[in-house]
Amino acid sequence: MHLRDFHPCDATAVDALGLAAFAQFADQYEDWPGFSAKISHMSSLADTGEITVAASGAHILGAVAYVGPHQPKSHFFEPEWAIMRMLVVSPSARGQGIGRALAQACMAKAQRDKAPVMALHTSTIMSVALPMYLKMGFKLIREAPAIHGVAYGVYAMPLSA
Repeated sequence: MHLRDFHPCDATAVDALGLAAFAQFADQYEDWPGFSAKISHMSSLADTGEITVAASGAHILGAVAYVGPHQPKSHFFEPEWAIMRMLVVSPSARGQGIGRALAQACMAKAQRDKAPVMALHTSTIMSVALPMYLKMGFKLIREAPAIHGVAYGVYAMPLSA
């Protein structure tokens, strides 16, 4: 497995991966069709950020979007923060450290961009991702708006200069 920058030819695979990674939560969102329609376009995050993919040969096993300081982001994030969005790993490739590697790639970009904070939003239903973020040093700092009935929180970690 290696990490690399997203290429436009990856769009179909990345979009399918976003859906596959969230499928286990389908019964927890009040409007799964509405939510799945949004996440099925993960590749569009390349319009405002940088997507990193984890690949093994031609197969994309994971992806994450990084949005740097002062780039467009949701109102519950501070403008100067760097954020990561939609960290997803193929269900068949979980437990191999791919999620952590993708998160660390975002943190490296945040340090490159001299962001004071790395942030994300996630939910307690994310029973693998949330503990990973907490072990990495992210802390819950406030609630974020619920998404289709699922409670979310904003998690952040100060970065050293």
